Amino acid sequence: MRLKMIPLIIIAASISHLGIAHADANIERAVNEQVERVRSEFSIPGIAIAYVRTGKPPLARGFGVRTQGQSARVDQDTVFAIGSNTKAFTTAALGILVDDGKLGWDDRVIDHLPDFQMYDPWVTREITIRDLLVHRSGLGTGAGDLLFWPRSTYTRAEVVRRMRYIKPATGFRSGYAYDNLLYIVAGQLIEAVSGRSWEQFMRERVFAPASMHRSTISLGERLQLDNRAAPHAATSGPIRGMGALQLLDERDEEGPSAAPAGGISSNAADLANWLAIQLSQGALPNGHRLYTRAVGEEMWNAQVPMPIAPLAAPLARLTPNFLAYALGWEVRDYAGAKVVMHGGSAAGFNSMIVLVPGRQAGFAVLMNAEHGAAIQSIVYELLDRVLDQPRHDWVSAFREARERNFDQAQRELAVVAQVRNARSTPSLPLESYAGGYRDPWYGLIEIRKHDGGLQIEFKQTPGMLGELEHWQFDTFRTRWRDRTIEDAFVTFSLDAEGNIARVDMRAVSPLADFSFDYQDLTLTPIDRNKP
Repeated sequence: MRLKMIPLIIIAASISHLGIAHADANIERAVNEQVERVRSEFSIPGIAIAYVRTGKPPLARGFGVRTQGQSARVDQDTVFAIGSNTKAFTTAALGILVDDGKLGWDDRVIDHLPDFQMYDPWVTREITIRDLLVHRSGLGTGAGDLLFWPRSTYTRAEVVRRMRYIKPATGFRSGYAYDNLLYIVAGQLIEAVSGRSWEQFMRERVFAPASMHRSTISLGERLQLDNRAAPHAATSGPIRGMGALQLLDERDEEGPSAAPAGGISSNAADLANWLAIQLSQGALPNGHRLYTRAVGEEMWNAQVPMPIAPLAAPLARLTPNFLAYALGWEVRDYAGAKVVMHGGSAAGFNSMIVLVPGRQAGFAVLMNAEHGAAIQSIVYELLDRVLDQPRHDWVSAFREARERNFDQAQRELAVVAQVRNARSTPSLPLESYAGGYRDPWYGLIEIRKHDGGLQIEFKQTPGMLGELEHWQFDTFRTRWRDRTIEDAFVTFSLDAEGNIARVDMRAVSPLADFSFDYQDLTLTPIDRNKP
């Protein structure tokens, strides 16, 4: 198997210089047809595709433009943020350290990071490196993401330190809930074990041997590239995502603290190399390995069952029979085949990386827009081609499902508006709500009088500033000045003396991204707590 893969990897490693020669005609036709239809029907500025299959020349191609309204074209070297597809790279880095004998998947984290703490001392003592990667720690979905999203001033070390204050949502190893923070811990662990920062390790031990020379590990690096895609998202409309795409400020992405969970940017040419390495279980063109076959197999082994909710029409056929999280990857079945895949989102970007080991094929889809329906339309068209399935109109199916989701969300918002008591008034004068409030894990949030109303600011998140509009009783609604941030309801609770005892928050939109984990905040006035 290794010998069969080496010629393919050699081609993939040189793709940025050779360009596209004679790609698999079936896939090339599907790419050309589906991508242009998706771009047209969903108004996507730019898309890049990488495709690798044993015995076939690789394909790496760009479509559309890097920035909406401009002429610079996307090509195979155009760099896009890949979001949580970074997790497989961080896992591979740990696998390299396993091969080096520096650690084991089931080592306790505290044996390498003695100061690491979770909320529960027993969990602190027992949590392993494997646990960091498979979303079974007991943390709630997206718990603590406000520590880095939107871009905060916290360092990676400070994010890890603050995890000890986040209460678990479930029992340790009792179930699946997606989190980002423990991949940040994994990044710190790589530094502690290797003596190099996560960034250095990624450049020297992953990107360099994989010939991923145009991939970057920070926003600062990406901004230095001329051939980069710009981020776009729909920020207008009653629900974020419903309006027309708009160009976003590139500087508003995640900070470096979150890089091990979602900080890599890459392009079609480099990801063709990554796909080939994955399919060959770590083999490199020079006869060496990025990681051993044993590590490659371990990364694809199902670890934690993920909940399966039957999908309604028009996507019912996508309901899997099995679905699990592995090490940095999801594993599922589709059309009778095992599929290893992962999605990624960053501000203004979507990505999907898909591997079909039984067909020795894989592909990556990069998009400079936040649009799940668009990227999934391409993914399942390509999967059908790889698996020789009958043609299906995935564009129409995902568009219909998206419209249904938006319609349902609007109905839910309408119900909330109907039960609102708009004639109610706050219990206290507005100035009584002003002051500093502290959450144990996030830190300081300030509410102050401003232009006759109230203003709220998350002090560790520059740009997270907005007005508080009275909603009903002692609940207010945020109107963030940055409209890429999900609005929230802010509810003040009073004690028996009529003083503010605590403040709770929750997202307004039913479709809000889970990283806006307002519901995990428990704010109390700082004059009632020691700083």
